[in-house]
Amino acid sequence: MSKGRRWVVPLGWLALLLVATFGMGQLEGVFRWIEADSRQVIYARADFVTLLGRHLLVVSVAAVLAILLGVGAAIAATRDWGRDFLPLVSQLASIGQTFPPVAVLALAVPVLGFGTLPIIVALLLYGLLPIVRNTLAGLEGIDPGVMEAARGMGMSGGQILRQVELPLAAPVILAGIRTSVTINIATAAIGATVGASNLGDPIISGIVNGNTAYVVQGALLIGLLAVSVDSLFSRLPLAGSR
Repeated sequence: MSKGRRWVVPLGWLALLLVATFGMGQLEGVFRWIEADSRQVIYARADFVTLLGRHLLVVSVAAVLAILLGVGAAIAATRDWGRDFLPLVSQLASIGQTFPPVAVLALAVPVLGFGTLPIIVALLLYGLLPIVRNTLAGLEGIDPGVMEAARGMGMSGGQILRQVELPLAAPVILAGIRTSVTINIATAAIGATVGASNLGDPIISGIVNGNTAYVVQGALLIGLLAVSVDSLFSRLPLAGSR
């Protein structure tokens, strides 16, 4: 596939997302058919462009923190001095995803207050496992012969990590990041329950007010965003190589 055609599908999904975000008001007739008895069928408490931006911001901040913490912990656990902590790192990452995000929010709100911070903490914990697991798999799956050759060339531990281990493990690590981000795009919607305004707002409002049209609008944009981001990840050069 040529470089230009590789991006046709991701850009197509992105275009659909933007059309839906900016043109939601033009679909009032469609949503009127879904929710014929409601006086208002287009969510209007905040514009969808703003909600999309806030949603992306929360997911992006949580993803950056999860990548730094997850990849860093996995690297530390695969060093000679950190191998004793390898089971602990894996278990802690698993526990983070075992806790339901709603429970994390309930525990975080009394400490952090309402708003964006509790949902970032919930997404961070929920997104760690795929990153940690894939980073460990990528680093531990490198051929021992390659590592031995690198040492034989006189490379230091830091040089081996930067020039050999991370480049070879990058496709597997990227797959974990892709999974983490895609899951958290959907999970971030629950932030609306604690005052973190994002694309979950129409969904929660629709559930509270019995307005199915609101729920569909939020779900549609979140779904398009998740598919767009996942499609972009799939077209990155490292995603298809090992």
